[in-house]
Amino acid sequence: MFRGVTQLSLDAKGRLAIPARYRSVLMSSCEGHLIVTADPSKCLLVYPQPEWEPIEKQINGLSSFDPRMRRLQRLLVGSASDVDMDNAGRILVTPALRKFAGLSKEVVLVGQGAKFELWDEAQWDLQIEDALAFKDGDMPPELNGFSL
Repeated sequence: MFRGVTQLSLDAKGRLAIPARYRSVLMSSCEGHLIVTADPSKCLLVYPQPEWEPIEKQINGLSSFDPRMRRLQRLLVGSASDVDMDNAGRILVTPALRKFAGLSKEVVLVGQGAKFELWDEAQWDLQIEDALAFKDGDMPPELNGFSL
């Protein structure tokens, strides 16, 4: 289970050091083999390979005759990149994926249960501002009665 927000830096080659607290879990669950892909929100999704495979199968099972589904297949499966953690716990984010998500040097890795989201830090800050908009009475009905 991945949770929390970690501020990180991409190095000059586009490598990202996975936080140490996740490395042993990733090595034991998938031998450090991860899938990085584009997300419609303009961030990147980082999945352990075993978590990604059923999702990829489900996406590929959608009708390619529906143009909306075909666009989603192109984005998620077409952009997917297999990466392996190196001995230092780093992964290489491809130039195409860095460009898609507008990643600068400063990034944020956000645990989302079985996967991570990778955001440019400035874009993540905007996401947080949008989340705070709920305080203005813009709460989705699904959250009525929800309490933390």
